[in-house]
Amino acid sequence: MTSDRLDDRAFTERLREVGAGRYHDKHPFHVRMNEGRLGSEAIRGWVANRFHYQKNIPIKDAAIISNCPIREVRRGWLRRIVVHDGAGVGEGGIEAWLKLGEACGLARQDLLDERDVLPGVRFAVDAYVNFARVQPWPVAVASSLTELFAPDLMAQRLAAFETHYKWVNPSGLEYFRRRLTQAREDSEEGLRLTLTYCDTRALQEEAIKALMFKCDVLWAMLDAIEAECGRSAA
Repeated sequence: MTSDRLDDRAFTERLREVGAGRYHDKHPFHVRMNEGRLGSEAIRGWVANRFHYQKNIPIKDAAIISNCPIREVRRGWLRRIVVHDGAGVGEGGIEAWLKLGEACGLARQDLLDERDVLPGVRFAVDAYVNFARVQPWPVAVASSLTELFAPDLMAQRLAAFETHYKWVNPSGLEYFRRRLTQAREDSEEGLRLTLTYCDTRALQEEAIKALMFKCDVLWAMLDAIEAECGRSAA
């Protein structure tokens, strides 16, 4: 362990600074969505493309587990896969997102077949999954720390849909409601692991870069969505 290692407070501040400057809540598409300035086709396009990201989250988490030699960490991280995939049929975050799609008027099979997934979104998501496969597991864990900023985003998103997009069946908003608490729990776990196992200055710097990369992935997805369908007005 090198002497120039940041203490936990300074390291955490550096990580939070990344979100303050680069998180995708600042993307013009997201701003317009939260302000109620998107049309129904733009909302459907976002839901369909975001589903590609959602369905790959457990694959990313499995990649992290496959690289981690510490049983206790693997056991804890496995919970995330169950949360998204569900412990049984009709459960989990992926199922909740499918119900969001149906609430927006999208056919479930079209979502599963990825008929509307844009090349830019596919490329960004694939890059994220590959990152988790090839990076040291603590660095891959750090890339998940966009969850530090997710609870506030989820609260804003839920309020926006309930206020501005009343044509969306409210039953489809359950995913957002769950993530208000799940994202906070996940971020606390991810931050604890990052602080514990990114235990050299070099690993700390790689963790910060990993979080920047993840922010870029989310931003690139919105760039692609906005270019295709995001400029339609409500």
